[in-house]
Amino acid sequence: MSAAQRQRLNPLSQEIESDDSGILNECVLLLVFESIKWDLQVLCLTASVNRKLRAIAKRLLWRKLCVYRAPRMVSALVNGSPNGRIGGGWDALAKLMFFCCGCESTRNFKLSRPFPGHFAGESRFSKTSGRSFLTKKCRADLLFVSDPCEHPVGDKEDDLGIFRGVFRGFLRSNTRACLIGRQVALDDRVRCPYCGTRVWSMTAARLVPKSAARRLGSRDGRLEYFVCVNGHLHGTCWLVPLSSDEENCEEDEDEDEDGGDFNGEAYKKHEKVTNGTGSRSSLMF
Repeated sequence: MSAAQRQRLNPLSQEIESDDSGILNECVLLLVFESIKWDLQVLCLTASVNRKLRAIAKRLLWRKLCVYRAPRMVSALVNGSPNGRIGGGWDALAKLMFFCCGCESTRNFKLSRPFPGHFAGESRFSKTSGRSFLTKKCRADLLFVSDPCEHPVGDKEDDLGIFRGVFRGFLRSNTRACLIGRQVALDDRVRCPYCGTRVWSMTAARLVPKSAARRLGSRDGRLEYFVCVNGHLHGTCWLVPLSSDEENCEEDEDEDEDGGDFNGEAYKKHEKVTNGTGSRSSLMF
């Protein structure tokens, strides 16, 4: 069958590929997604329809989604960056916001089995948590880190925590300068699950402060995390079960430490983002 015959049999496909089609009109797309409150599943499906829609999503729609779901966090991340750009692209940031990357064994963190990634129904990112992951020489950097996503392992084992984060302006950060100054080699096995670039192991670089384990509810030496060349952070830890008294004490410490200097829509200490679907499907960004 010739190409002309296929087009006659499938006029809808021809219409979608047309530059004048309403589905490819950016104003129409924006209105549609605003009306459905930037539904994450619909955006994933839209970006997978064809090459043109994927390009529009990469250039425009992922950024709009991030701004809609986490306006304060995005404002802080783009502050001072040239042309409001984000390292690794807006699609990578959107994936980091809404997707728990899962994990598998590494040199410094052994697991009995791999854990697959999934959409996170709800995530909380905090720059106070981020400060706990920075050494004293790097405290001027701005880093947002999520609460760990908890994964039960077994009755006689601690739960597994998987966390993620993002630096502002990583190319100009003290953390990157420290890694370069120490001549820390990039890991030859692990890649960033959000943008696909190479990563540094902060454990191998000996740049994991003890405050990181305390913030996560883990113990020193029972966590590992990586930072990629675009400033995306991902890591794993073993979570120590806390009593109710300890949990209440930790919440009080958070309130005192943050002081409300990063106000979300309804949260004084952090920005909480939801994917709007509660889905754990395997749609990809």
